[in-house]
Amino acid sequence: MRDQFHEDLDTISDQLVELTRLAGSAISRATTALLDGDVHLAESVIEADRKLDDIRIELDELSIDLLARQQPVATDLRIVVTAMHMSSDLERMGDLARHVAKVARLRTPDSAVPPELRSHILQMGQVAEAIVAKCGSIIASKDVAAAIALDKDDDQMDELHRQLFAALLDEATSWPRSSILDLTLVGRYYERFADHAVSVARRVIYLVTGEYDQVVDHEEEEDAQEVAALEHGAATR
Repeated sequence: MRDQFHEDLDTISDQLVELTRLAGSAISRATTALLDGDVHLAESVIEADRKLDDIRIELDELSIDLLARQQPVATDLRIVVTAMHMSSDLERMGDLARHVAKVARLRTPDSAVPPELRSHILQMGQVAEAIVAKCGSIIASKDVAAAIALDKDDDQMDELHRQLFAALLDEATSWPRSSILDLTLVGRYYERFADHAVSVARRVIYLVTGEYDQVVDHEEEEDAQEVAALEHGAATR
Protein backbone atom coordinates (compact mmCIF):
# COMPACT_ATOMS: atom_id res chain seq x y z
CA MET A 1 0.00 0.00 0.00
CA ARG A 2 2.88 2.37 0.79
CA ASP A 3 4.40 1.64 -2.63
CA GLN A 4 1.13 2.70 -4.26
CA PHE A 5 1.08 5.81 -2.10
CA HIS A 6 4.51 6.88 -3.30
CA GLU A 7 3.57 6.10 -6.89
CA ASP A 8 0.60 8.43 -6.46
CA LEU A 9 2.91 11.11 -5.06
CA ASP A 10 5.10 10.73 -8.14
CA THR A 11 2.01 11.11 -10.31
CA ILE A 12 1.13 14.34 -8.52
CA SER A 13 4.65 15.68 -9.07
CA ASP A 14 4.49 14.75 -12.76
CA GLN A 15 1.14 16.53 -13.11
CA LEU A 16 2.55 19.68 -11.53
CA VAL A 17 5.47 19.66 -13.97
CA GLU A 18 3.02 19.14 -16.84
CA LEU A 19 1.06 22.17 -15.65
CA THR A 20 4.22 24.29 -15.86
CA ARG A 21 4.82 23.03 -19.40
CA LEU A 22 1.28 23.90 -20.47
CA ALA A 23 1.41 27.31 -18.80
CA GLY A 24 4.72 28.03 -20.53
CA SER A 25 3.31 27.07 -23.90
CA ALA A 26 0.22 29.19 -23.26
CA ILE A 27 2.11 32.37 -22.35
CA SER A 28 4.47 31.91 -25.31
CA ARG A 29 1.65 31.52 -27.81
CA ALA A 30 -0.39 34.30 -26.18
CA THR A 31 2.55 36.68 -26.55
CA THR A 32 2.90 35.81 -30.23
CA ALA A 33 -0.83 36.26 -30.78
CA LEU A 34 -0.69 39.63 -29.04
CA LEU A 35 2.23 40.91 -31.10
CA ASP A 36 1.03 39.52 -34.44
CA GLY A 37 -2.70 40.11 -34.04
CA ASP A 38 -3.26 36.40 -34.73
CA VAL A 39 -6.86 35.61 -33.84
CA HIS A 40 -6.56 31.87 -34.54
CA LEU A 41 -3.56 31.53 -32.24
CA ALA A 42 -5.34 33.56 -29.57
CA GLU A 43 -8.39 31.29 -29.82
CA SER A 44 -6.19 28.20 -29.48
CA VAL A 45 -4.68 29.55 -26.26
CA ILE A 46 -8.11 30.30 -24.85
CA GLU A 47 -9.40 26.84 -25.77
CA ALA A 48 -6.28 25.03 -24.45
CA ASP A 49 -6.75 26.54 -21.00
CA ARG A 50 -9.35 23.84 -20.38
CA LYS A 51 -6.54 21.28 -20.35
CA LEU A 52 -4.87 23.04 -17.43
CA ASP A 53 -8.17 23.19 -15.61
CA ASP A 54 -8.75 19.47 -16.16
CA ILE A 55 -5.30 18.50 -14.87
CA ARG A 56 -5.73 20.72 -11.83
CA ILE A 57 -9.06 18.99 -11.07
CA GLU A 58 -7.50 15.53 -11.52
CA LEU A 59 -4.59 16.45 -9.27
CA ASP A 60 -6.84 17.82 -6.53
CA GLU A 61 -9.10 14.77 -6.69
CA LEU A 62 -6.11 12.45 -6.37
CA SER A 63 -4.77 14.50 -3.46
CA ILE A 64 -8.09 14.39 -1.63
CA ASP A 65 -8.32 10.66 -2.25
CA LEU A 66 -4.83 10.18 -0.80
CA LEU A 67 -5.74 12.20 2.27
CA ALA A 68 -8.82 10.04 2.81
CA ARG A 69 -7.23 6.64 2.11
CA GLN A 70 -3.71 7.04 3.46
CA GLN A 71 -4.19 9.67 6.17
CA PRO A 72 -0.60 10.88 5.67
CA VAL A 73 1.28 12.68 8.43
CA ALA A 74 4.41 14.84 8.73
CA THR A 75 6.32 15.14 5.44
CA ASP A 76 3.85 13.06 3.42
CA LEU A 77 0.98 15.27 4.53
CA ARG A 78 2.99 18.37 3.66
CA ILE A 79 3.64 17.02 0.16
CA VAL A 80 -0.04 16.41 -0.58
CA VAL A 81 -1.36 19.68 0.83
CA THR A 82 1.40 21.76 -0.76
CA ALA A 83 0.76 20.14 -4.14
CA MET A 84 -2.85 21.32 -4.03
CA HIS A 85 -1.69 24.89 -3.40
CA MET A 86 0.84 24.70 -6.22
CA SER A 87 -1.75 23.37 -8.65
CA SER A 88 -3.90 26.39 -7.85
CA ASP A 89 -1.03 28.77 -8.63
CA LEU A 90 -0.23 27.00 -11.89
CA GLU A 91 -3.84 26.97 -12.98
CA ARG A 92 -3.98 30.73 -12.35
CA MET A 93 -0.90 31.15 -14.54
CA GLY A 94 -2.82 29.46 -17.33
CA ASP A 95 -5.72 31.83 -16.72
CA LEU A 96 -3.40 34.84 -16.99
CA ALA A 97 -2.04 33.57 -20.32
CA ARG A 98 -5.66 33.20 -21.45
CA HIS A 99 -6.31 36.84 -20.48
CA VAL A 100 -3.38 37.97 -22.63
CA ALA A 101 -4.83 35.97 -25.52
CA LYS A 102 -8.22 37.60 -25.00
CA VAL A 103 -6.66 41.04 -25.35
CA ALA A 104 -5.01 39.84 -28.57
CA ARG A 105 -8.36 38.54 -29.87
CA LEU A 106 -10.11 41.79 -28.99
CA ARG A 107 -7.84 43.85 -31.27
CA THR A 108 -7.37 41.52 -34.24
CA PRO A 109 -6.60 41.85 -37.09
CA ASP A 110 -4.49 44.67 -35.63
CA SER A 111 -1.91 44.18 -32.91
CA ALA A 112 -2.77 45.58 -29.47
CA VAL A 113 0.88 46.61 -29.08
CA PRO A 114 2.21 49.86 -30.61
CA PRO A 115 5.42 49.41 -32.64
CA GLU A 116 7.44 51.31 -30.02
CA LEU A 117 6.58 48.76 -27.33
CA ARG A 118 6.82 45.53 -29.29
CA SER A 119 10.33 44.67 -28.09
CA HIS A 120 9.34 45.43 -24.51
CA ILE A 121 6.29 43.15 -24.56
CA LEU A 122 8.35 40.46 -26.28
CA GLN A 123 10.88 40.67 -23.45
CA MET A 124 8.14 40.35 -20.82
CA GLY A 125 6.88 37.26 -22.63
CA GLN A 126 10.36 35.77 -22.75
CA VAL A 127 10.93 36.36 -19.04
CA ALA A 128 7.57 34.73 -18.30
CA GLU A 129 8.52 31.68 -20.40
CA ALA A 130 11.89 31.38 -18.66
CA ILE A 131 10.48 31.69 -15.16
CA VAL A 132 7.82 29.00 -15.65
CA ALA A 133 10.39 26.66 -17.23
CA LYS A 134 12.61 27.10 -14.17
CA CYS A 135 9.56 26.55 -11.99
CA GLY A 136 9.00 23.14 -13.58
CA SER A 137 12.62 22.15 -12.96
CA ILE A 138 12.35 23.28 -9.33
CA ILE A 139 9.26 21.13 -8.78
CA ALA A 140 10.94 18.09 -10.33
CA SER A 141 14.28 18.47 -8.52
CA LYS A 142 13.08 20.04 -5.23
CA ASP A 143 16.08 22.37 -5.58
CA VAL A 144 15.85 24.91 -2.75
CA ALA A 145 18.73 27.06 -4.04
CA ALA A 146 17.08 27.36 -7.46
CA ALA A 147 13.75 28.15 -5.81
CA ILE A 148 15.35 31.00 -3.86
CA ALA A 149 17.11 32.28 -6.98
CA LEU A 150 13.80 32.55 -8.84
CA ASP A 151 13.18 35.83 -7.02
CA LYS A 152 15.79 37.42 -9.32
CA ASP A 153 13.73 36.52 -12.39
CA ASP A 154 10.69 38.00 -10.71
CA ASP A 155 12.64 41.19 -9.99
CA GLN A 156 13.40 41.43 -13.71
CA MET A 157 9.70 41.12 -14.54
CA ASP A 158 8.81 43.72 -11.91
CA GLU A 159 11.29 46.15 -13.46
CA LEU A 160 9.89 45.54 -16.95
CA HIS A 161 6.41 46.16 -15.59
CA ARG A 162 7.50 49.44 -14.00
CA GLN A 163 9.13 50.55 -17.25
CA LEU A 164 5.99 49.71 -19.22
CA PHE A 165 3.78 51.62 -16.81
CA ALA A 166 6.08 54.65 -17.00
CA ALA A 167 5.95 54.55 -20.80
CA LEU A 168 2.16 54.39 -20.76
CA LEU A 169 1.98 57.42 -18.46
CA ASP A 170 4.36 59.48 -20.61
CA GLU A 171 2.42 62.50 -21.82
CA ALA A 172 4.65 62.76 -24.90
CA THR A 173 3.16 59.58 -26.36
CA SER A 174 0.18 59.65 -28.73
CA TRP A 175 -1.12 56.11 -28.38
CA PRO A 176 -4.89 55.63 -28.44
CA ARG A 177 -6.65 55.19 -25.13
CA SER A 178 -7.59 51.61 -26.07
CA SER A 179 -3.91 50.66 -26.44
CA ILE A 180 -3.04 52.21 -23.08
CA LEU A 181 -5.86 50.28 -21.40
CA ASP A 182 -4.89 47.04 -23.15
CA LEU A 183 -1.24 47.29 -22.15
CA THR A 184 -2.04 48.29 -18.58
CA LEU A 185 -3.92 45.01 -18.29
CA VAL A 186 -1.34 42.99 -20.20
CA GLY A 187 1.53 44.30 -18.10
CA ARG A 188 -0.24 43.29 -14.93
CA TYR A 189 -1.03 39.84 -16.34
CA TYR A 190 2.64 39.19 -17.06
CA GLU A 191 3.69 40.44 -13.64
CA ARG A 192 1.17 38.26 -11.84
CA PHE A 193 2.20 35.27 -13.98
CA ALA A 194 5.74 35.62 -12.62
CA ASP A 195 4.47 36.19 -9.07
CA HIS A 196 2.59 32.89 -9.15
CA ALA A 197 5.73 31.09 -10.30
CA VAL A 198 7.58 32.54 -7.30
CA SER A 199 4.73 31.41 -5.07
CA VAL A 200 5.18 27.85 -6.37
CA ALA A 201 8.93 28.05 -5.75
CA ARG A 202 8.35 29.22 -2.18
CA ARG A 203 6.05 26.29 -1.61
CA VAL A 204 8.81 23.95 -2.78
CA ILE A 205 11.05 25.54 -0.15
CA TYR A 206 8.38 24.84 2.46
CA LEU A 207 8.01 21.30 1.17
CA VAL A 208 11.72 20.60 1.63
CA THR A 209 12.51 22.61 4.76
CA GLY A 210 9.19 22.86 6.58
CA GLU A 211 9.69 26.63 6.87
CA TYR A 212 6.49 28.43 5.90
CA ASP A 213 6.47 31.85 4.23
CA GLN A 214 3.30 33.68 5.23
CA VAL A 215 3.95 36.20 2.46
CA VAL A 216 2.62 33.56 0.04
CA ASP A 217 -0.90 33.63 1.46
CA HIS A 218 -0.89 37.41 1.79
CA GLU A 219 0.06 37.81 -1.87
CA GLU A 220 -2.62 35.34 -2.91
CA GLU A 221 -5.27 37.42 -1.14
CA GLU A 222 -4.05 40.53 -2.95
CA ASP A 223 -3.97 38.62 -6.24
CA ALA A 224 -7.56 37.45 -5.89
CA GLN A 225 -8.72 41.04 -5.41
CA GLU A 226 -6.56 42.70 -8.06
CA VAL A 227 -7.07 40.16 -10.83
CA ALA A 228 -10.82 40.15 -10.21
CA ALA A 229 -10.77 43.91 -10.70
CA LEU A 230 -8.72 43.56 -13.89
CA GLU A 231 -11.05 40.92 -15.29
CA HIS A 232 -14.05 43.11 -14.52
CA GLY A 233 -12.42 46.06 -16.27
CA ALA A 234 -11.62 43.98 -19.33
CA ALA A 235 -15.13 42.54 -19.48
CA THR A 236 -16.82 45.94 -19.36
CA ARG A 237 -14.77 47.56 -22.12
